[in-house]
Amino acid sequence: MTENLAVPPASTLTRLSPAKINLFLHITGKRADGYHDLQTVFRLLNWGDYLHFSVMENAALSTTDNPLDIDKICRQLLVLTGAEAITTSLEDNLIFKAARALLVAAVQLEALPDQLPPVHITLDKQLPMGAGLGGGSSNAATTMLVLNDVWQLNLNRDELIKIGAKVGADVPIFIFGQDAIGTGIGEQLTDIDLPDQHYLILTPNAHVNTAKLFTHPKLQRDIHPLSIETIKNQSNEYLQHLSIAYQNVFTPVVTSLAPAVDEALKHLQGLEPQALGTARMTGSGSAVFLPLDASVATDKPLLAKWVKDAPCAGYLAGNMRKNCNF
Repeated sequence: MTENLAVPPASTLTRLSPAKINLFLHITGKRADGYHDLQTVFRLLNWGDYLHFSVMENAALSTTDNPLDIDKICRQLLVLTGAEAITTSLEDNLIFKAARALLVAAVQLEALPDQLPPVHITLDKQLPMGAGLGGGSSNAATTMLVLNDVWQLNLNRDELIKIGAKVGADVPIFIFGQDAIGTGIGEQLTDIDLPDQHYLILTPNAHVNTAKLFTHPKLQRDIHPLSIETIKNQSNEYLQHLSIAYQNVFTPVVTSLAPAVDEALKHLQGLEPQALGTARMTGSGSAVFLPLDASVATDKPLLAKWVKDAPCAGYLAGNMRKNCNF
């Protein structure tokens, strides 16, 4: 994933910046640093944003200034378009923050080449913001992976994950690049082999501040932690259906604060007898999803009707390992 790419002058690379869902999400306690310990299973989807990287190899910039002004060189190296509706300032965008963190780490590790080519990044935004699908974190991780190759920094995956965790808690899973059990604040990842699935995903137009959720008095923060082996061995209890031992602790809080999320989740719950799955929320919302049984996942007319009849925007997606024919 982090091998060098042979990049010709002014070449363009296009990469999927995938969405993620949480099959369940537990809070097991609060840490001394103020963060919360989590347990979850991440699934990466074959649906997301697209990032286009145009590399200006013939316009390489020197990085030999001592001391090197990281902010200045980063602004010279990156041009970002397509993100104007997300942040008004380039420096506030997670793509820029990811590139900057990568340069800082390369300097610290003495891995920065003497010259770097500027890169024009175009974001083709498909994922809604604030939906619990990890769009911004995925953009950051995809940028780090591509720039690590283009700039020939040769940082390995573990190094990139540590850098990514400083940019955002969800960045590591997208650098990890596969389904995983997440612990800690979500940055401690253990791979898990899961069967292919398809999902109906609804994205209600609602957003609840995550910091507000973590301080909500009704949020459950004391779920007993499960061992990694238990989570691996009990996958049937949270894949298609949710047993009583698995839940998303944010769901009751978010649905009480955001009527649109409550409506979308109830709509999916009404489809559960046909889909043969348990509807649930991903992350801290606002997106909700319904796993589809294999017998339903191939019924295109039925799925098209479900998307059409949804109370908000609806999408059909599968896990990232397998391309769907939707």
